[in-house]
Amino acid sequence: MFTALTEAWRALSPPHGDKDGPLTPFLVVLTIVTGLVDAFSYLVLGHVFVANMTGNVVFLAFGLVGAKGFSTAASLLALVAFALGAVGSGRVVGRLRGRRGRILAATAACESFLVGVSVIVAVSVGSPGTGGVRYLLVALLGLSAGMQNGTARKLAVPDLTTTVLTQTIAAAAFDSRLGGGPDSKVGRRGLSVLAMFFGALAGAAVILHVYRALSLVFAFALLAPVSVSAYRLSRSQPAWDEPT
Repeated sequence: MFTALTEAWRALSPPHGDKDGPLTPFLVVLTIVTGLVDAFSYLVLGHVFVANMTGNVVFLAFGLVGAKGFSTAASLLALVAFALGAVGSGRVVGRLRGRRGRILAATAACESFLVGVSVIVAVSVGSPGTGGVRYLLVALLGLSAGMQNGTARKLAVPDLTTTVLTQTIAAAAFDSRLGGGPDSKVGRRGLSVLAMFFGALAGAAVILHVYRALSLVFAFALLAPVSVSAYRLSRSQPAWDEPT
């Protein structure tokens, strides 16, 4: 237990000279954002994820056979928007020549803009989960999540994909002592799971008991500081900012 807690703390507060520098805690924050936006998309926009695409593939199949409560169009739109967001992330990576801090700063800035527009849309209409507004929000949030996932892939910080936990959980179980492994990185991997869990928990809580758009407001409030901080910290071109 102590080792796991130590690993988690080192992820949140990397020691001086860590090869990933502040990228690790930044990606933990983005994992929280994933929980917040998926809480909004599922609970407000109706049985669709904008960040976890595995669920959308399954939902798409459900919708195609006529299962109630699932929208083929919404699931397909989320998949397309997510893919286009990842394409956009690839363009950002190319323009910034792989500099990790600048890539994260640019991506978080784009995400902040897309989520900010989503907040305005959600607040401006009476029923954001219906009609064309629903699809607009799915598209905006899907684009932002796709950019985030593409960037996390390029940054290549171990165990922090920010939107997918299947492999993280499987790796933690496989490498555990029960699985005959060295029980390594349990704290770091567990931190990733908890980050998404608490993001989803907070998002669901404010949606159900306070105000539905507040989940997106929280996401914006986390994204904007990540963008500014990543840019400022990478200006001196530290070692962790070097291309992978």
